[in-house]
Amino acid sequence: MWVREMLTSVAIVLLIGLILFGVSGVWPPMVAVESGSMEPNMEVGDLVFVTEPGRLAPDAAGNDIGVVTHEVGETVDYRTFGSYGSVVIYRPPGRTASPIIHRAMFHVEEGENWYDRADDQYHSAAGCGELNHCPAPHDGFITLGDDNANYDQASGLAAPVRSDWVTGVARVRIPYLGYVRLIATGQAEPSDVLATSVAMQTGSVGIDEVNGGDTADAKASVSGGGVTADVVG
Repeated sequence: MWVREMLTSVAIVLLIGLILFGVSGVWPPMVAVESGSMEPNMEVGDLVFVTEPGRLAPDAAGNDIGVVTHEVGETVDYRTFGSYGSVVIYRPPGRTASPIIHRAMFHVEEGENWYDRADDQYHSAAGCGELNHCPAPHDGFITLGDDNANYDQASGLAAPVRSDWVTGVARVRIPYLGYVRLIATGQAEPSDVLATSVAMQTGSVGIDEVNGGDTADAKASVSGGGVTADVVG
């Protein structure tokens, strides 16, 4: 009897996984947030459903990977996870740590002096010559963690993010569920879940998705915004 129940449970899990894969187009279709660089719009321990670049692309994207930048999002009122523009998962060449999950702020072209387009609250340079990766070494996105003080490019975390570095676009956030993977890999302790739960008792906890939430105001130190990609299994 228990064997049948176990096999049924396994079959259900596999079926759910296949359905999610069919919708997202990537495997695994969910990632666990490891750092606080996207707070308060994404918290450590959140489970984020992602789709492959280009899938479910909004009309405002204007590119083949379906990414709407913060710059464009402001003009067309396209919001995801509490602010304008798309949140992307990317891995620059040579990065051995977890992929980075940050917001696409604007797009630059190879050789572009993007200093004047940059918001000076996210860098400390006095001109293009003092700004990392300016002029742009290649086409790509300037990215930022919602809770970070500097663009990823200004801090040296990554060069402008090329389209082929983008492995997914974030769609839905489910609080807490990512802790299952983080605890399994030793990146979090069970006590972390309790502490997070207590800290959030005065606020509301739910599922955040595209075009929901308010713009984040808090800014903190630079963080890599890592996500655990293999949350299934």
